[in-house]
Amino acid sequence: METKQSIRKRVFEYRRQAAPAQLISDSRTICEKILKMPEYQNSGWLYTYMDFNREVCTRELIEAAWDDGKRVAVPKVEGRDMTFYEITSFDQLRPGYFQIPEPEGCSVSQAEDAVMIVPGVAFDTMRHRVGYGQGFYDRYLSTHRLHKTVAVAFDFQVMEKVPWEDLDVLPQILITQTRIYRQEGFQ
Repeated sequence: METKQSIRKRVFEYRRQAAPAQLISDSRTICEKILKMPEYQNSGWLYTYMDFNREVCTRELIEAAWDDGKRVAVPKVEGRDMTFYEITSFDQLRPGYFQIPEPEGCSVSQAEDAVMIVPGVAFDTMRHRVGYGQGFYDRYLSTHRLHKTVAVAFDFQVMEKVPWEDLDVLPQILITQTRIYRQEGFQ
């Protein structure tokens, strides 16, 4: 099986070569699928990452959540951990960890039942996830288990198999522009 490092290298190259207009279009398709999900529609909170370096774009999803009257929180890296802060405007974001936009001057969110959008470098069809290598999401989700987790990825990020470990926390749903993979029994 391919190593996590080689998978990251390959996916980063795909992202680098992808046409920006295609990434935006595919992100919009993924966003539309999320907005139709009962998990999203029945939740008062959206926890999501701020996209960076050609990931699935989340800004339109955040704007749609605000329009739908939902509260939105995004992560901030604090040491080895990640904390979610509520934002009400993109003006509240500043370059943070690795220059990724992070909230500044915002309140910590205490919601434990949000729909959480999870990033990743690569996934397999069983929803195993190769992240960026720091373990922030696995650590966070290991102690915040009530969130409904939805990973998002472009089709080229989904592989037959990726390496995984017992401590990895699998997202319940994985959405690409063409497919939805669900945890068996998760509705």
